[in-house]
Amino acid sequence: MAEKDAAEKTLEAYNDVFADIVNGLLFHGERVVKEEELEDETPRSIYKADGKLHEQERDTAKYWKDCNVQIALYGFENQTKSDADMALRVISYDGAAYRRQLLRNVPREAGRENGCREEDSAPGRYPVVTLVLYFGEKHWNKPLSLKECLDIPDRLQPFVSDYRINLFEIAWLEEEQVELFTSDFKIVADYFVQMRKNKEYRPSEEAMRHVDEVLKLMTVLTGDSRFEEVLNEPGKGDVKKMCEVLDRVEARGKAIGEKSGRESGLYDAICSLMRTVRCTADQAMDMLEIPAADRGKYLSRMNAK
Repeated sequence: MAEKDAAEKTLEAYNDVFADIVNGLLFHGERVVKEEELEDETPRSIYKADGKLHEQERDTAKYWKDCNVQIALYGFENQTKSDADMALRVISYDGAAYRRQLLRNVPREAGRENGCREEDSAPGRYPVVTLVLYFGEKHWNKPLSLKECLDIPDRLQPFVSDYRINLFEIAWLEEEQVELFTSDFKIVADYFVQMRKNKEYRPSEEAMRHVDEVLKLMTVLTGDSRFEEVLNEPGKGDVKKMCEVLDRVEARGKAIGEKSGRESGLYDAICSLMRTVRCTADQAMDMLEIPAADRGKYLSRMNAK
């Protein structure tokens, strides 16, 4: 899980990808948030519980600024499984962000007492918006609000404030919604949508801007290390499109299959010679001219039976 989160964070940490996700999911593709207006926010916050200080960390968070004025704080939380406590987690992250605003800003009353003009005292408060990006193939089936997480007596219902999470099921986006993305996140979203609908993936011809990060993310999401292994091959700099990546993945798979086939054939030949000529395994491998460095895997296979 930690490796998966790190891969997601790395791709989403790029301003072009971050802005694209916000614009695509919140503003229907309109370029409201621009990448040059984003500034990294420390995703960690400290809280006290049981008399001890604890640390909590968002997946990715950035300030949205205009002329050094903070308009909002956006945060991403990545999920591959439904989480019954997601609303509690989100409210704790958002609450910590609002708490920091209280600690950093000087109250306007204090500013006036110190002889400051009201407009020169504390800056205005800004909203905190958290997006939960859910990558699972099945619909989210856990609470979407704080009240759904709690066992609230009827008498208290009117007095308990609710808090809903902004959940986006990436695999369940419509194709028209996927087309709204313009960054490498479009490739990621398209992959999940296709796999959910068709159980197979047909890559697009679009060029990737952050090739390494996309392939590392694909590796941890699919469990297929061949995506990331492409990065270690000669000429990796020539790979710009997902279709080129899959060509290499397919070629690598074919080579592994052929090698496995040869090894299986040699193993069968060793066993056949041992039965028909009544020789030892080493004698059979001598006859087949199998190098000494390769003999251990055949002997291990025999001993495993």
